[in-house]
Amino acid sequence: MKRLAVYCGSSMGTDPAFAAIAKALGEEMARRGIGLVYGGGRLGLMGVVADAVMGNGGEAYGVIPQALVDLEVAHTGLTELHLVADMHQRKAMMTELTDAFVAIPGGIGTLDELFEAWSWNALGYHAKPFALLNVHGFWDGLTGFMDHVLASGFVSPARRAQLIVADTIGDAIDRLDAAIGAAEPKMVW
Repeated sequence: MKRLAVYCGSSMGTDPAFAAIAKALGEEMARRGIGLVYGGGRLGLMGVVADAVMGNGGEAYGVIPQALVDLEVAHTGLTELHLVADMHQRKAMMTELTDAFVAIPGGIGTLDELFEAWSWNALGYHAKPFALLNVHGFWDGLTGFMDHVLASGFVSPARRAQLIVADTIGDAIDRLDAAIGAAEPKMVW
């Protein structure tokens, strides 16, 4: 894996473990030579992971809408900062720039990004794997809900199984790396 898209909060959240995992993820990515692709912000967990990657000699590629640059939330010390018109273009460019996706704690933006990557995969637009890094059980409610969606017949077992859930950074990166290229893009519900 050359680049990993990290979806996460633009705030720090309430648990110090969230910032700690963002920092540790960025450090591990730099150690492994994996470039960061993310939303280009300097605030919250986004800034923590970017600073950790850059502070440890790694590369960070941000993709940010002009409106957020105008609000002065863009990270100015990145390897590259791509300016786009809107959030749709942001997600499309992030998908283009990355080999895989991981979500750490975040809010509706993080969920939007994760589910769009998953649905684009379902539609055959890409075959890139995606994971949840389950910090202190943060994603337990979502994984339980997805099991409910499966049991209710709205997602296939194969589609549900695509969502990698890992409790450690190493496990998440290793499982994403192993899944890269394992499947060709195709519609599977």
